Amino acid sequence: MGMFETLGKAWKIPDIRRKMIFTLLMIVVFRLGANVPIPGINRAVLAEAFNGQGLFEIFNLFSGGAFQNFTIFALSITPYITASIILNLLTIAIPRLEALSREGTEGKKKIAQYTRYLTVVLALLQAVGLTLGLFRQAVIKNADGSTNAFTVIVVIITLTAGTAFLMWLGEQINEYGIGNGISLIIFAGIICRAPTAIAGALTSYSANSVSLISLILFCVFALVVIVGTILVQQGQRRIPVQYAKRVVGRKMYGGQNTHIPIKVNQAGVIPVIFALSLLQFPLTITYFTGNDGSFGHFIDKWLSPNGDPGVWVYAAFNILLIIFFTYFYTAVTFNVVEVSDNMRANGGFIPGIRPGRTTVEYLNRVMTRITFVGAIFLAVIATLPTLISQFTALQIQFGGTALLIAVGVALDTMKQIESQMVMRNYKGFL
Repeated sequence: MGMFETLGKAWKIPDIRRKMIFTLLMIVVFRLGANVPIPGINRAVLAEAFNGQGLFEIFNLFSGGAFQNFTIFALSITPYITASIILNLLTIAIPRLEALSREGTEGKKKIAQYTRYLTVVLALLQAVGLTLGLFRQAVIKNADGSTNAFTVIVVIITLTAGTAFLMWLGEQINEYGIGNGISLIIFAGIICRAPTAIAGALTSYSANSVSLISLILFCVFALVVIVGTILVQQGQRRIPVQYAKRVVGRKMYGGQNTHIPIKVNQAGVIPVIFALSLLQFPLTITYFTGNDGSFGHFIDKWLSPNGDPGVWVYAAFNILLIIFFTYFYTAVTFNVVEVSDNMRANGGFIPGIRPGRTTVEYLNRVMTRITFVGAIFLAVIATLPTLISQFTALQIQFGGTALLIAVGVALDTMKQIESQMVMRNYKGFL
């Protein structure tokens, strides 16, 4: 009820209401574009390529079904996400980028510019790969059966431009809307698939292909994911920090007590996306090369989310990769050495812990333990749909990853709105 009360209060404030309306209009534009087909594609041939294979799940997840229909937003915003991750990792490895990240607003603008350029390059590469590789047979041919070069160029440019437009759309939401633009575009794509998934489940139940127990199991799973995600996303370990008093001139600084909030799920849903992308890579190769050879048979048997015993190997690798990437991404985003150095430079210390190396070891120990809980949570939520589909006739398309992202973005967006309301009240007071 608190969420609806917050939205109601925000709607009564004119400037925030304008931002909310603008954001909704941008989401409508996204959904309209997601239904505009790309010219030059044979829809009958395209439909044959989408036969429920697991390869397309991650693409459809972010595009809201636009990838399956091969519309102008088929690539969705995934090239931008990949570019952002690459730039974040390069910021650690390349001193020049690290220096830029510490230059404040101007440095962030420069990194954002690099991210845009890399997004267009990645989108172009993916568009070429899809058009000339995976969906080559769906491109309309000439009369003699050869591929029409002009049609191929149009499809590639359209796909690349669609991603660039979505990137611009997200930036407009950040500037003129309520913020969190890229995440809201992904959120809209996920949510729009929910009615279709629910209708499909009800249709299967009416046709007696799915039992009532399976439907109840799905509802319980969805409820557990939503509640669990809220608890884990909001959960944090607060490490107390005390700052020593110091006198500078005639003024006294420090002496206050504060804390370092360490989130249970510091990495968010990024580890799940990384793990899913890695596991889908061998399957991607089989779709390009065909699965008639020994490699294709091996992948189908041992690393497929649909077959037996491959589903168990797939689930095991999925859990291990999620745990690994959770620790990896947490280490990238939360540098315990840097936190310790900043505390010591400002005269801060953790009560009972010596500054310096001892503080680093203590933070490392706490981070390792709390990250384990977050990693296990992500692994369980991401693996449950596969196991449920294996033991029941219910095929969960609106799975754990989608629910994780949807709930996480909803929580972040509510925090954005609340912070804007607080800032507005402070401005009014001043």
